[in-house]
Amino acid sequence: MAATKSQGRAFGIFMVAATVAAIGITYFSAGSGKLAFFAGLIGVAASLAVFRRIKPEEGLVPDGAQPVLLKLAGLCVAAGGWLVVLFGLHLTTSVSGRMVTTLLGFAISLVGLLYILPTAANKNAIWKA
Repeated sequence: MAATKSQGRAFGIFMVAATVAAIGITYFSAGSGKLAFFAGLIGVAASLAVFRRIKPEEGLVPDGAQPVLLKLAGLCVAAGGWLVVLFGLHLTTSVSGRMVTTLLGFAISLVGLLYILPTAANKNAIWKA
């Protein structure tokens, strides 16, 4: 998950601190729960500070400016597929009809997610410069 040792260390601190904070939320009514929650928050803040400190050392960002309209089109197609599934469940009460609309909506969403959005991301990629 990390490219450098400092990124890996900060990510590890973040994961442990987030887990401790979640445990603290679970047992917040007890004194040790409050202590765990605040210790987790301090750990999350510390890891984010380390992330901010090492950010300038990363170099070039691996992608350039991406076409906004193509990204919005991919997002709308993916959301449209989800809406086909949602409304398809209310159009019919038969299982086969619901299955057809669900598969159709899933296919539409996959076109948006696996074809249109990657096309937008690769339009002005850094390796094409």
